[in-house]
Amino acid sequence: MATPKREPHRPAPRDRGACARSPDEVERFFARLAAANPQPATELRYHDPFTLLVAVVLSAQSTDAGVNRATRELFRHARTPKEMVALGEERIAEIIRTLGLYRNKAKNLVALSRILLERHGGEVPRSREALEALPGVGRKTANVVLNEAFGEPTIAVDTHVFRVCNRTGLAPGRTPREVEETLARVVPERYRRGAHHWLILLGRYTCKARRPECWRCPVADICRHPDKTPAPAPSPRGDRSGRPAPKASAARR
Repeated sequence: MATPKREPHRPAPRDRGACARSPDEVERFFARLAAANPQPATELRYHDPFTLLVAVVLSAQSTDAGVNRATRELFRHARTPKEMVALGEERIAEIIRTLGLYRNKAKNLVALSRILLERHGGEVPRSREALEALPGVGRKTANVVLNEAFGEPTIAVDTHVFRVCNRTGLAPGRTPREVEETLARVVPERYRRGAHHWLILLGRYTCKARRPECWRCPVADICRHPDKTPAPAPSPRGDRSGRPAPKASAARR
């Protein structure tokens, strides 16, 4: 009798949208972030829903600090859809050339401004469908605008949120959409308005991609990341960064 062919071992598939945390853990997770920062907000600088929309469109593959430098000059010339169209694609591209994909972004800003004028009376629409129909606007951008400009409890999943949710076990997912759907299901209602702001800030400044600073994370004991980064040893002069203390300048010797 022939020996049956042995099937290769395959790990059991993880349920999509499965939350690795109990409701009590999720509650404590956000309660601590809220206690540390009661009123979280985007770090993008804007004046109204239109300038917010512009800033978020420009933030793709760019840092908030870089966008703020570019929009400081851009908003001196154009702060309405009409002014953005009048400014023109070439001039916009010249102003925002320090940002990644600046030519395509300039094209999108002119195109979405025209659509706002032609279809929405020059106003930023408050519906997801209308927002996502604008050039350069995807689900993440629409979520940010709905949340920040209109107070909707949407949760935008960028690279920081995606990393934090998978690393901590808060909302594991293989795609940003999976993570978003899990967060929408498990985050207590009172925290949903600020949830993506807290997670972005945690990922940007503490739960960093290459070297998370676990020793100063407010949710380190709740996090299920197995390889937590230990605090750097203090230097002889008390610098906890682990770097050598700077030498005194000649003027101070």
